[in-house]
Amino acid sequence: MKIVNFSFIFFVIVQFQSFALENKTIVSDVSGMNAVLVDSIIKPTRSNQIVSAIKNSKGKISIGGGRYSMGGQIAYRDSLHIDMRQFNKIIDFDKDAQTITVQSGATWRDVQNYIDPYNLSISIMQSYANFTLGGSLSVNAHGRYIGTGSLIESVTFIKVILANGENIFANRNQNSDIFYAVIGGYGALGVITEVGLKLVKNSKINRKTTLLKTEDYIQYFAKNINNNSTVVLQNGNLYPPDYNEILSIVWHKTDKKPTVESRLTDKNTNYFFTKKLTEFIADYEFGKSIRKNIIDPIRYLGSPVVWRNYEASHDVLELPDNHKDKVYALREYFIPVEKFGEFITQMKEIFIRNQTNIINVSIRHVKADNESLLSWATTEVFSFVVYYRQKIDKKSIAQVKKWSLEMLDTTLKLGGSYYLPYQIFATNEQFNLAYQNAGKFFTLKHKLDKNNRFNNQLWDKYYPPNQTSN
Repeated sequence: MKIVNFSFIFFVIVQFQSFALENKTIVSDVSGMNAVLVDSIIKPTRSNQIVSAIKNSKGKISIGGGRYSMGGQIAYRDSLHIDMRQFNKIIDFDKDAQTITVQSGATWRDVQNYIDPYNLSISIMQSYANFTLGGSLSVNAHGRYIGTGSLIESVTFIKVILANGENIFANRNQNSDIFYAVIGGYGALGVITEVGLKLVKNSKINRKTTLLKTEDYIQYFAKNINNNSTVVLQNGNLYPPDYNEILSIVWHKTDKKPTVESRLTDKNTNYFFTKKLTEFIADYEFGKSIRKNIIDPIRYLGSPVVWRNYEASHDVLELPDNHKDKVYALREYFIPVEKFGEFITQMKEIFIRNQTNIINVSIRHVKADNESLLSWATTEVFSFVVYYRQKIDKKSIAQVKKWSLEMLDTTLKLGGSYYLPYQIFATNEQFNLAYQNAGKFFTLKHKLDKNNRFNNQLWDKYYPPNQTSN
């Protein structure tokens, strides 16, 4: 299969936009590394527009939301592309039942704006609020929420438009096979149109940090964090290049008065200085030492008290911008709790040997998810979110692929899994080892989408009928 890649020529246009070229349109994700020509784009605001577009077209269909998945999951060559970002209305809300129904193109920040006056909060979401609900469900996201698993845990129902144009209601009792497959299904089965979510009470939270030796982290977590009902959010920053210290960042419930008056982050915040600090850390090897010993101690000075919604409404604009020759990217690995130390040892060896430019490794704890058919955590795991910078010339991409495949082998040997939203380097064997229910998923796709209309670059590689047709 040959994917048209316009990242070198068109990089500046792809972050949030699409441009016409010879009656077709270039669409890419936020990385700018997966630009493809689609046949046409629709931007629906009503379900019947999606149904009509599906029924009145014959080719492939791709679906995009916030475009933050970085592995070509949001577009496909010559496809009808459904841009869901204007499909963003609040459908229903019940303050007393603490539930909300939202169109799938809404962002988490849209939901936060609506529910915050009622002192309610989203129960599970990513660290950044810019992503759409449909996109987050499609990747079955997770966050820093202690005592929770992946996003599917907070979903009460979904509505999905299938390849035949049928609008399906699905939950744990009705069309449950579709419910469990679509959440975490990366757009392979249909278009998510509505999402029902369970909400929780908003609360004031107090930040505390602790610097630990890596070998002490598991015992610290078990004693102080896991099963602690006062802890709302927690993650650990594992510091490169030595990987021998972890800064635990914990947010506890509190009755103290907030030290930050705002209930949500200011959408007009200027993140110039924050971006420059990250660029400095990436540009210079000694920058990583300065970050650990100077920047972070200043950044995490004190014990601020904020509203849960404030800490949950971070904006991706605080991250540095990608450039035409280098991008900031992610990989993520899910490791059984008992393999924590062994994984870090092997990860460190791979990163050092391959001279990777790792900026940070964020560690989060996630409960097992035995609902989503393509679950990335069938047991209790620690997730390792690797944030790094790479160049995008052929040699650099080949180098990233090399260490990525090594990391995947290490992860799988330890009984772990990996996250699919990033560059598609994994072999078919690695994919099937990590996602052992893929066969069941593909059987359902064939049943619901016999003509294989819903497609993207991820499924172009791993869905067996695509392998035989390319």
